[in-house]
Order: sequence, then structure tokens, then C-alpha cells
Amino acid sequence: MSPIRKTGLVAHELYMWHDTGNYAGPMPYGNPVQPGTHAENPETKRRFRNLLEVAGMNEVLTHIKPRSATEAEILRFHTAEHLANVQRISADTGGDAGFFTPAGRGSYEIAMLSAGGVLSALEALIAGEIDNAYALVRPPGHHAIAGEGMGFCIFGNAAIAGFHALETLSLSRIAYVDWDVHHGNGTQSAFYDDPRALTISVHQDNCFPPDSGHVHEVGEGPGEGYNINIPLPPGSGVGAYEAVFDQIIIPALDAFAPELIIVPSGFDAGAYDPLGRMQMHSDGYRSLTEKLLAAADRNCQGRILMTHEGGYNSWTVPFFGLAVLEALSGHKTATEDPFLPLHAGLGGQDLQPHQQLAIDAVKPLVMSLS
Repeated sequence: MSPIRKTGLVAHELYMWHDTGNYAGPMPYGNPVQPGTHAENPETKRRFRNLLEVAGMNEVLTHIKPRSATEAEILRFHTAEHLANVQRISADTGGDAGFFTPAGRGSYEIAMLSAGGVLSALEALIAGEIDNAYALVRPPGHHAIAGEGMGFCIFGNAAIAGFHALETLSLSRIAYVDWDVHHGNGTQSAFYDDPRALTISVHQDNCFPPDSGHVHEVGEGPGEGYNINIPLPPGSGVGAYEAVFDQIIIPALDAFAPELIIVPSGFDAGAYDPLGRMQMHSDGYRSLTEKLLAAADRNCQGRILMTHEGGYNSWTVPFFGLAVLEALSGHKTATEDPFLPLHAGLGGQDLQPHQQLAIDAVKPLVMSLS
């Protein structure tokens, strides 16, 4: 286990009240699709939060009260038109906040609290009140682009936090490590021409958004070379993810030497997730977190801020999250993941030759940072 650290947690019941309506998973229902529960619903996040209490983690975490983001903070990334659209549909009966992004009545206020909760964690972290933090917020954020929401994300929580760190909190270099199974396109777009931010996304190849997250997307202008995408083949397991971190992500972080690492933390690369086809498990997420902690210790006084993103299996995600918070805090609970033997025993968990080829294709990008 990692050494004992002071880990902050942002969570709030209002995050669970964001209403995504009746859908067929991620798809709007309608003949011939029977209506049901939207894929991005409160259950996974609520079970995650509840497991922290049951496992005794709440007693060792520092609880941070979220605040609402200001309009000025949102507008550092988003357009005024997008902000106004979310306000309008939220004040009415709900509607479409973007591509695959439903919002309900009151979702504007909750989305502002979600973005602001990440900012609250960031401010506590930079002030030295905590060593690292996990923002268990909802709605998620890493797909939202400047002019609209996308992929269940209304405002770009992680991107907004990055701008806050750079523009308000006097940091000069930040890095993103997005391990959600889907490409972190929104965060990429926020800093695509900005050399102050190294944006890294490891994701399932061409999963979501369509035709996004390719190796050749490396940034532009002054930001060229500061965006790294690692699209892994479907079916990749813990061996592939650990190889990505050892061969690509950790060397890139050490070369860039950020003052803060932000992790858009989606758990949909986990085995059995309905919106991904990867095979990560709780010990895998624990291992990746420990690798990041070591890199953060070398480069940025251990400062890591995690923002909750995807993850749609309500039974398994809480154990992935518990493992990450155990690693962040250095406190191991007595709670064991009952799914771990099943997930660890799946065929193909070791690094496969075709997965190594995909990793090798990215290595020149790391060399350009050195």
C-alpha cells in the first residue's frame, strides 16, 4: 500500500438528482425500443458512495463541501450560448443539452454544483489542506465541448478545473490522465493548442465519440506534441493498461513535470461494463493509481485530483472506486471485492502482442517530450 495520505472527497446528494429520464440505455426510446433507465443514472454513483461508508473509508477521508461554479468559471471553456441553452431547458421541463446529453428540470444548478465541486477539491488541494482528492460528482464532464454537451456530459468539469488552476491558482503546467474507456475528447479540445497542459487519454479504440481519439491527434500550434492518445484494442486487460502506464504515461509525466495531475476517472473500462469492452478490475485500478501517486510524488508534491466520469455497472464500479480511494489514502479496508476473482481470471488479462503494437505506435510522442 501507499503511505498514509490526507485524501479529500467531494460528494453530495444533489448530484444524484440530475434526471436523465427514461431511455434505452444511452439511446432515446421509441418504437420499437421499450423505455427503461438511462445508462447514466444515479445508481452506480450512489452505490459507490454507500460502499465507502460501509467499508469505513468515510472515517479516514476529508469531506469537502462543494460549491457552485460561477458563470465566469464555466465561460473559461464553454460558450455563452451553451450556458444559456442549459439554463433554458433546466428551467423548463428538460431537454437536449447536446449530443447524447439529456438534462432534466434543475439540471443546470446540479451541473454547476458538479463543476464547482471539482473546483472546491482543487482549491483545497492547492492550499495544502489535503494531499489528493476524489470528486464523486455528477453529471460527468470529459466529453463536453465548448459549444455543447456530449456523451452525458453537460459542462467540462475537468477542463474547467484546469483553467482554474492555470488562470486563478498560478500553476504553469498541468497534466491530464484520462482512463475512462471512452476518449476524453472534450478535455483534449479545451487545451489542443495550449502547451501549459499535457492531455493524455487511454481508451478503447473508436468506441466513443465516433472517429475520435486517434494517435495522430497530437495538438496544434503551440500545443503541438502535448496531446497523447492511446487507443487500445477492445478486450484489453490489466496487462495492457499497466504496460501503457509503464511505457507511455509515466515517462510522459516525468518528461513534462506537471505541477498537478488531473484524472478524469471513468470506470467503464472495467470488465462487464455495458458501454465498454475492456477487462480492468479493482486491483488493476489500484495498481494504476499507485503508479500515478509515485509520478506525482516525483513531480508535483503528490497532487492528484480525480474527477468521476463514466462507469455503468452498478455492482462492480463501487469496488473499483474503493480500490482507488484506498490507494490514494493509503488506508486498506477489510472489504474485499467479490468480483475480483472472476475479473482477474478472464482470458486475455495479460498483455497481448497486438496490444503491444498499439502501444508502440504511441512511443514517438513521448520521445518528443523529452
